Amino acid sequence: MREFSVPPVVTVGDAANLTDPVWDNAAAAPDAVQFRRRRDGAWADVTCGQFRDEVVALARGLVAAGIQPGARVGLMSRTRYEWTLIDYAIWSVGGVTVPIYETSSAEQVGWILEDSGAVAVFVETEAHALLLAGVRPDLPTLTEVWRIDSDDLDLLRERGATVDAAVIEEQRRTSTADDVATIIYTSGTTGRPKGCVLTHRNLLSDITNAVPVLPDLFHQGGSTLLFLPLAHSFARLIQIGMVQARATMGHLPDTKTLVDDLKDFQPTFLLSVPRVFEKVHTAAKQRAVAEGKGGIFAKAEQTAIAYSTAMDGDGPGLGLRMQHALYDKLVYGRLRAALGGKCTRAISGGAPLGARLAHFFRGIGVTVYEGYGLTETSPAIAVNLETATRIGTVGRPLPGVTVRVADDGEILVKGALVFKEYWRNPEATAEVLDDDGWFATGDLGELDDDGYLSITGRKKEIIVTAAGKNVAPAVLEDRIRAHHLVSQALVIGDRERFIAALVTVDPDALPRWLESAGLPADTPVEKLRTDERMLAEIQTAIDDANKAVSHAESIKEFRILPADFTEATGELTPSMKVKRSVVIKAHQAVIDEIYRR
Repeated sequence: MREFSVPPVVTVGDAANLTDPVWDNAAAAPDAVQFRRRRDGAWADVTCGQFRDEVVALARGLVAAGIQPGARVGLMSRTRYEWTLIDYAIWSVGGVTVPIYETSSAEQVGWILEDSGAVAVFVETEAHALLLAGVRPDLPTLTEVWRIDSDDLDLLRERGATVDAAVIEEQRRTSTADDVATIIYTSGTTGRPKGCVLTHRNLLSDITNAVPVLPDLFHQGGSTLLFLPLAHSFARLIQIGMVQARATMGHLPDTKTLVDDLKDFQPTFLLSVPRVFEKVHTAAKQRAVAEGKGGIFAKAEQTAIAYSTAMDGDGPGLGLRMQHALYDKLVYGRLRAALGGKCTRAISGGAPLGARLAHFFRGIGVTVYEGYGLTETSPAIAVNLETATRIGTVGRPLPGVTVRVADDGEILVKGALVFKEYWRNPEATAEVLDDDGWFATGDLGELDDDGYLSITGRKKEIIVTAAGKNVAPAVLEDRIRAHHLVSQALVIGDRERFIAALVTVDPDALPRWLESAGLPADTPVEKLRTDERMLAEIQTAIDDANKAVSHAESIKEFRILPADFTEATGELTPSMKVKRSVVIKAHQAVIDEIYRR
């Protein structure tokens, strides 16, 4: 057993709550720009003073509507300014925000609102309202529904005009650090979502200890454009951190305009999941090939990785520095410009990034801090820092966090950031949280002598072959997904004679490959599943993955599936995690063919 602990930098007071920074910022720096929001196609500033006033105005409406301290209020919307405004307004009346992914099904929405006992809900669109109407007869506690893209927020503000603003000040102070701030329903890869209860102390402990060790991200003058769903705890923590640090945040509901919005907004750092970084790299590579500059890009990529790798040793030599300077003008500068021109940092979480991509981006001048966490840990447990980075790991524990690796390899976590309980589910709580406050993550990992944590897989996803060999699929899957043509990979072989893989093709990368192969642009993946050129291309990804494991753990066969995994088919969670059981059930015939059953 190995353990590593970092003492807290900040200890949250018993009377503190998440609204305090909003009021503190408005008092100390009312004219500082807290948010920038889209208005008539342009970014408009929202100062700290304006944001506090808008929060109060909406909170007065909530009081007029009868929202009491402790009341659960649902919030179903894409990432937009109103999401953050509503979140803080709910907290300002002592309420509990219950986020719902805007892509959720009627059954999921009904379950979350019913299980949480929500008395009100904000939805974004007419489609959301119609979806809710179908399940509302089964929600006896739900009394109010407000729609963001109508005039409901204005009407709610008018409704609160008779409520004295002093009432909000009084009511917000009723929330203490140990009161519930939010119930986040974990998307999960199996079963119904569980309501993860997070207190003000949980979230404040996490972010107030993260901000001091990440000053190059969280500082006044720093900015980010958030496009991950705010229903996800990772994005939510960034929202809280930007307010805590008095930095500037923009919201982007639709990533279709991401490239143009990045150029307009010019963030200093970004938050994303590995798949987005992979797509940025793949798109740049394909564009270079299409322009006849594939060779230059390949050398630039090799140089960037070598340069970053050298940074972890004695530093790059003169020759490498000269090469790097050349490619900075030819390639790297264009990539940074695509991120807005001012972005020098990024945070990656939700899944492993991989050393290759981490070195590539650091080599072009955009350091990606890989971190690790779960909803139950508010969520950030560990992260690489400017002064303490070890690529290939998720960094050291944040201040105030203790990480232990149990004898069976499971990662255990303790600290003020660990959640209170699963809502109305003591049995599920007892399964993961012991009497001493240790939370069992279900993830497998390793701690090195310097306290850097590496994630090696999921405890429940360990494959045991017919020969009794334990195989962690994540190691193989991550390397397969690194190939530019691959979107998803699922390693299989539990109780089977050998390990195999199901692979999906990235629809964004396919057109360029078809062009290079001299095939019609509308050729479906179904027709390529047995194409020798496609099979050879995917085999290179399999071969690379197999380098990371022993012969007994290596992939012996693979199959290309006809379509990518999606949330709509139920094969992905809203946070883009693969639901193994769903995929295996949906493609059982293919699996049977692999093992000749």
